[in-house]
Amino acid sequence: MTAQQRRQEKRRQEKRRLNFRTLALTVVTCGVLGVAGLWLLTLPGEVPASALPQYTPNLDNGKTIFNIGGCSSCHAVPNDDPDKVDRLRLGGGLALKSPFGTFYVPNISPEPKDGIGTWSEANFVTALWKGMSEHGKNLFPAFPYTSYHHMQLNDIRDLFAYLKTLPQVPGKSRPHDLSFPFNQRELLSGWKLLFFHGGPFVPDPSKSAQWNRGAYLVNGPGHCAECHSPRNFLGGIIESQRFAGGPAADGKGWVPNITPVGLREGDKVWSEKDIASFLGDGMMPDGDYAGGPMADVISNTSLLSADDRAAIATYIAALPPTAGPIKPPKKEKKD
Repeated sequence: MTAQQRRQEKRRQEKRRLNFRTLALTVVTCGVLGVAGLWLLTLPGEVPASALPQYTPNLDNGKTIFNIGGCSSCHAVPNDDPDKVDRLRLGGGLALKSPFGTFYVPNISPEPKDGIGTWSEANFVTALWKGMSEHGKNLFPAFPYTSYHHMQLNDIRDLFAYLKTLPQVPGKSRPHDLSFPFNQRELLSGWKLLFFHGGPFVPDPSKSAQWNRGAYLVNGPGHCAECHSPRNFLGGIIESQRFAGGPAADGKGWVPNITPVGLREGDKVWSEKDIASFLGDGMMPDGDYAGGPMADVISNTSLLSADDRAAIATYIAALPPTAGPIKPPKKEKKD
């Protein structure tokens, strides 16, 4: 190889190295920008106190929201005897099993050290609307803020005021027992980007006031879809099968389809009257009664006004028929 050829080869090698460094720098820069962009997009929002205008809470409405929200079903201190559970002592502690591990429901009594007694109203609104704790951390969606963020601001403020009238209960719940990486709260920012959408409920002007009231109660504070919808492997609701039932979150049992596909007794679909009556006393059209977790739901909906139960029934009865996952057959017991 001549001297000139060696010089040319050396220049080619230097050019290749330069191109490689440029490409590597470009890839790293794009990666950093991408991660930074995703981080900015998924930062948990905060509702500042300045966004809350002066307001006089309505405690009666707060009690209604407490009941439709089923707050006591999860947050009341558990007791081995269900009849001895005080639904107004919200010290938490209930274990909620899931495919990701076990969540332990927190204390939301007004106790200042272990509960939410030191929370501001803005902290509470932020938790329900943004899924973020008072310390600026992402909350796990076992707390159904994916539904609560559809609630109207005044209803949240009324609920907060009502909670402050309840007994202070000392004692913190034990930490969640979740497998890695599902115990990393930072990853919930990406989860929210995928599954946390929308905002406060907006009435549909083409529907009746009763339908709109029912739609609000079911999709907002009632968070009915959280249990009655199948979920994907990341724990997000499968929207195409919303309200179509599926396996229970704890892997035991089956949550029924509450669209007309599931609300059947033979050839007859439950009427609005059937649904409203069921929400009051838990009795189904065939004379059987609700059991399991639904019995707890009935203990809450039975405290609602007849008008609100009728509104929920109007909305549920109008849901489009949706086929859900197929319930597996019961395993035969071996002798």
